[in-house]
Amino acid sequence: MRVTISRTKVFLILSDLICLLLFPGCAVNETYVSPSSRLGGAIVMRVASSQNSDPFQAGKQAAKALRERMGQVPPHTVILTECFEDRAQKKEVLKGVCTVFEADIVFGFATYGSFNQQGCMDGDSVGILGIGGEGIATVAALRRDLGIGGLTMESHKEELASRLRTGGADLAAKISRGPSDRLIVVMADAHSPKNQFLLEGVQKVLGKDFPITGGSANKNAGQTFVYFQGRMYTDSAIAFLLSGDFEVSLSGRQAKENAKVISSAAQSAAEALKNMRAKPFSVLAFNCAGRKGKLDNIEDELKAIQSVIGNDIPLFGAYCAGEIGPADITEKDPSALSSGVGWHVMFTVLGR
Repeated sequence: MRVTISRTKVFLILSDLICLLLFPGCAVNETYVSPSSRLGGAIVMRVASSQNSDPFQAGKQAAKALRERMGQVPPHTVILTECFEDRAQKKEVLKGVCTVFEADIVFGFATYGSFNQQGCMDGDSVGILGIGGEGIATVAALRRDLGIGGLTMESHKEELASRLRTGGADLAAKISRGPSDRLIVVMADAHSPKNQFLLEGVQKVLGKDFPITGGSANKNAGQTFVYFQGRMYTDSAIAFLLSGDFEVSLSGRQAKENAKVISSAAQSAAEALKNMRAKPFSVLAFNCAGRKGKLDNIEDELKAIQSVIGNDIPLFGAYCAGEIGPADITEKDPSALSSGVGWHVMFTVLGR
């Protein structure tokens, strides 16, 4: 019988062996590195989704649909959002996805639902993004044990700020930087307004002007998971560094009532698209679950987005408990490109 091992898995195995040989007893490095990007190489980003009361089948169906849409280009990174009730169901989602893709390349977080060009999904759903091709590379990092469980802004604000800034800096320090780096995506168990402290830690390492977007995991009890290489973590944060010869454009808007949620989504998408100097090939959108709750019909916001970006560009959207991106508030830090806030929709257009 012939056994094949991917280049990614070989790299990870060698990294772990080197760690153990040089530093006996050390913890395995909680980073993932895809194959390096190549100038002019293909970039393939595709999305898929599934809604099914059976979490295993939902994960498997979404993953199979993504594999089909990726065509002949296997993804080196798979990012999922899921909206199921408890740990047992979420674990089944991961199992379903990992029947199709190696666990080593599977990442993501628990959300309040997702949206893409096919529509909006609420409970019992999975959204999934595949990143592949020689023109784009990913470095992912995990920071476990942030130490904020049970701490509240009302009683422990200073302790929260200290621990989250430290956690954010540790997370960013795990990611090696290069000249072709373009975007950081952060997914964390740190809902708004705590996400601002985490972001400040990341920015201490990366700088305030580097493009950063992302969202906070579902904050309901038993829902606060992030996923790193097919494993579940709470009280943790993950980050993805995307690099290659492409451009990014970010925009964010805040709103808290039906009509403005709809109009602000169109305005933010239009601004991100207008500032893109190349041909768009993908759109990431981290949206507030509170905004979704203010809509009379959740599809109305998606229609407003599609009126701007069209129906063909792959759109990967998630409903979060806090967002990261350009803030639409007067009290933001004017020197920072991105802030950690709530009630926003954050768009990132990738183009080439």
